[in-house]
Amino acid sequence: MAQPLMPKATAVWLVENTALTFEQIADFCNLHPLEVQAIADGEVGSGIQGLDPVISGELTQEEIDRCVGTPDTRLVAAQSRVPEARAKPKGARYTPVSKRQDRPDAIAWLLKNYPELSDAQISRLIGTTKPTINSVRSKNHWNAPNIKPQNPVSLGLCTTHDLEMAVIVARRRAEKDRPGTIVESDPAEPAEE
Repeated sequence: MAQPLMPKATAVWLVENTALTFEQIADFCNLHPLEVQAIADGEVGSGIQGLDPVISGELTQEEIDRCVGTPDTRLVAAQSRVPEARAKPKGARYTPVSKRQDRPDAIAWLLKNYPELSDAQISRLIGTTKPTINSVRSKNHWNAPNIKPQNPVSLGLCTTHDLEMAVIVARRRAEKDRPGTIVESDPAEPAEE
């Protein structure tokens, strides 16, 4: 059985607010019965504020009432009400200070090897700004003589998967925008007459 999030604070609250036995509280909080008795005597946990396990969703009031009258029963934790972890939204990419000087090298490599990538895609991949991309492209960057194109994956500025996905999207966009190209229709769609 998983113990409560804050076992001593939960034990303090259960000692102060219920008629449960020390063994029941110790079993639920994963503490020794003598430690629970010391909490009840005020020797341990005198500065700890009690945590209500009913409010935190670790126990139900019905479960406490069921166990108060019979000392042989054990408290059973309530079903977890912990919300599912959400995927972290993609925001601005943080680049450590030690790798920031590598950005112009990565930009130069991307501009040389994948000219179909848009400035927005490069900006998203590396975590840089469009003015920096333009200054590297036009060779007006303050450090232009020292820029040596290097793969951003080997520099640790993006992942291989992210780079491949950006290139696929850019190539599809370039192919679609090219005049005279015929876009294949989906065989499941009926042909227009």
